[in-house]
Amino acid sequence: MFFKPSLYRHPDYWQGVRDLASVATGIGAWGLMTGVAMVKSGMSTFEAVAMTLLVFAGSAQLAAIPLIASGAPLWVILATAFCVNLRFVVFSAHLRPYVMHLPLRDRLVTGYLTADLSYVFFARRYPHAPHADTPPSELVAQQAYLMGNCGINWMAWMGASLVGIALANVIPTHWGLGFAGILALMGVMLSLATSPLRVVAVGISVAAAVAARDVP
Repeated sequence: MFFKPSLYRHPDYWQGVRDLASVATGIGAWGLMTGVAMVKSGMSTFEAVAMTLLVFAGSAQLAAIPLIASGAPLWVILATAFCVNLRFVVFSAHLRPYVMHLPLRDRLVTGYLTADLSYVFFARRYPHAPHADTPPSELVAQQAYLMGNCGINWMAWMGASLVGIALANVIPTHWGLGFAGILALMGVMLSLATSPLRVVAVGISVAAAVAARDVP
C-alpha cells in the first residue's frame, strides 16, 4: 500500500496529509522532547536513533527511558512498554477489516506506521468498516487516506525526534514542549465526543488521570 505511486495522486491521499498536518506541530514538539530526553537519560546517539526508528512509540519510549536509565530489569521495561501500548490492540482490532485485503507486507508496514492520531483521523473519516459489497474504489480511497495520514505523522515525529537527539545539549528539557503533543491529542479527542456515551468516556478518563496524578 505504501509503495504504490498511484495512491499519491488520489484526492484522499492529500486529504489525509491535510488532516494530519493540522496537528503535526504538536506531534513534532512531542518528538523533539522525546529525542532530547533519550540523550539526557544517558543513551548514546546511536541508541537514541535506533530506538526512535525501531520503536516509534512516543508514550512507550518516554515510559521506558527512566527505567533504562535506572538499570531496571529488562522484563520490567518490556512489561511497562507493553502495558502503555495496549491501546494498539484496540486499534488493530478495529482496523483489521480495513486492511485484511492487503498483502502481509503492507499490513506489517501499516501496523508500524499507524499511531494514535493517524488512527483517530482515519476512524473519524471512515467510521464504517468495509464489507463484501464495498466497491474497490472505496478501498483504494481508504488506503490513500491512511497512507497520507501516516506518512505525515511519521515524518513529523521522526524529523523532530532526530533533531532533538542532535540538539539534546542545546534544548533544555524544562521547556516542556512535549506538552504540545498532549494538547494535540486532547483537541482531536474532544472533537470526537459526539455522543453521550463518548462524553461519559472522556469524563471517566479525565477523572482517572487526575485521581492518579501522583501515582508512580
